[in-house]
Amino acid sequence: MKEYERNEMAKVKIKDLVEEILNPFLNENSLELYNVEFVKEAKEWFLRVYIDKVEGSEEEYISTDDCEMVSRFLSEKLDESDPIEQNYYLEISSPGMDRVLLKEKDFIRYAGKQVEVNLYQAIDGRKMLTGELVGIIDENLVIIDEKINRKEIPMSKVAKTKLAVIF
Repeated sequence: MKEYERNEMAKVKIKDLVEEILNPFLNENSLELYNVEFVKEAKEWFLRVYIDKVEGSEEEYISTDDCEMVSRFLSEKLDESDPIEQNYYLEISSPGMDRVLLKEKDFIRYAGKQVEVNLYQAIDGRKMLTGELVGIIDENLVIIDEKINRKEIPMSKVAKTKLAVIF
């Protein structure tokens, strides 16, 4: 097995472990796990955990107190079992206002919101499209663009979809 493959398998196991440790705690606190990343940047490793409020919560946004509470809990649990060989920095944060939509439930939750869609290849001369998110229908990302045109983009051509920040 190549070093790269070993690293990728280790990353998946760490993500799964973090999810297993955190989910019951997050549920008790009206929070949910948005995403986990275990990445190497330059010489340093980072375990990044993104948390969000459960849909329908009274409070809409993640506070620094929420991040601190989750950080203390997860840090303690990881210190107990010590499952990660290398040194790393633990970061807990919100996915942000311009969050990347990752899972099907994200596309359902944010239907009706404005999104920015980055493409692997240009469509009609553009690699970035914006519009109101309709959802994913038959493996296509569906948006209504600024000219009220319905655009159906095969998910295989979508590099990233994120919420647009509008002021």
